[in-house]
Amino acid sequence: MGYPLLRFWEARNVKHGGELMWMDLLMVDGNGTMMQASISAIRIPRYRERLTAGSMFSISGFDVSRCAQNYRLTDSSLMIRFSETTSFEELIEPVSPLPEEAFRFRNQTELIGLANTNTQLPDVMGEILGVKSTVSDPPEDKNHVMVTMKLDSDDTVILSLFDSQAVAFHRQLEALRADPKVIVATSINPKMVGGRLFLNATSGTHVFFDKKTRAGSGRFYELVARDTGLQSAAPLLRSYAKVETMTIAELNSFIVTAPSQEIDFLCTGRVVNVGIEKGWCYVACSKCSKKLLRTVSAFTCGRCNNTHAVGTLRYRVEMAISDDSAEGTFVGFDGVMTKLHSIRASEALQMLAEDGVNPEDSMIPQFISEMVGVTYTFQVRVTAYNFTGHHKTFTITRIAEVHGRLPVHDVDISGGDDDGADDDDKPSGEPAPDNIGGEGYW
Repeated sequence: MGYPLLRFWEARNVKHGGELMWMDLLMVDGNGTMMQASISAIRIPRYRERLTAGSMFSISGFDVSRCAQNYRLTDSSLMIRFSETTSFEELIEPVSPLPEEAFRFRNQTELIGLANTNTQLPDVMGEILGVKSTVSDPPEDKNHVMVTMKLDSDDTVILSLFDSQAVAFHRQLEALRADPKVIVATSINPKMVGGRLFLNATSGTHVFFDKKTRAGSGRFYELVARDTGLQSAAPLLRSYAKVETMTIAELNSFIVTAPSQEIDFLCTGRVVNVGIEKGWCYVACSKCSKKLLRTVSAFTCGRCNNTHAVGTLRYRVEMAISDDSAEGTFVGFDGVMTKLHSIRASEALQMLAEDGVNPEDSMIPQFISEMVGVTYTFQVRVTAYNFTGHHKTFTITRIAEVHGRLPVHDVDISGGDDDGADDDDKPSGEPAPDNIGGEGYW
């Protein structure tokens, strides 16, 4: 009996430096049913050179076990595990035809039902409406691509790819001779954030454009026949690869009218006020930068679940900034403020010489107060949080010392260095990718 190999990929533990744990394979059995197979890390070298997607193999001498209940790749409750006695050989001339592709497509309603459960990693197919990318040349850290796609139900969703997958997707689009119309994405993890559906890539996600699959080919010819006239994805990708300039009025309008996404813009405005209600700093966990909860005798970090966390002082400065068009509320966190003033938050506290005063209740340092009236050019990060009803502030990720254009080397298109850990207005759950290698990641 022959088994077509549909797809395969490495499962790595991102919490332990990307350690290789095993390799996942998706195959089709004699009944046309998708089956998951797994090769442990120690046995991968024995089989790696033989693995070719689309080829047919004979397999025997394997173990059968039950699939894990989380991050399921198939509808079958059983999976194949390669053992020391497993024989796995390619069939050059298969004796019987079997499906060369198989997917588990889910519609909008089904995806919402699976969202945040981490039980199933289904497949999706849709029409590409737009692509936004933070991938630079050469790529840096924290690469992110967001694909706006329309499902068969005409509902639009955002598919996010991160890190190496984002870079590969970006380059694949740039290399295409024609703009793609259809995307098929496998093994995605649906998430609900702020009442909106997001699709996050996992380590098992494979992307196919247009006619690369029979399923996508049918959808492609439907769109060609309709001739939608939509703007193509590749030009959108190139136009959003750089950071665009916006007025504050345009920024305020963008989060009301545009679909939820993550993107950066440049703004120029004058600081009209520095907020004092939330102070200018906070005591953060030295490990995760989340604001610590103060108890009678110690600090507690809720994120790290540490009742004796070590604290470090970090900036959080909330400012009202205006230009000729409008006014908005912006927050500068530790990295931005330290770079701007060349003074660490702990050093600023020492300058105040307020012994016995809670740092979070101390007076605002003079160099921060003197920002009022100064015009800055700054880069602002817009995330899914900004498109929710909880939105109150924008996060500044770069700021120039004086009014003017940010130098090219100082424009961040890969994620910035501030985490907004003390921004209590932000919801805790933001869209993120997932690792099917036993533990969710991001």
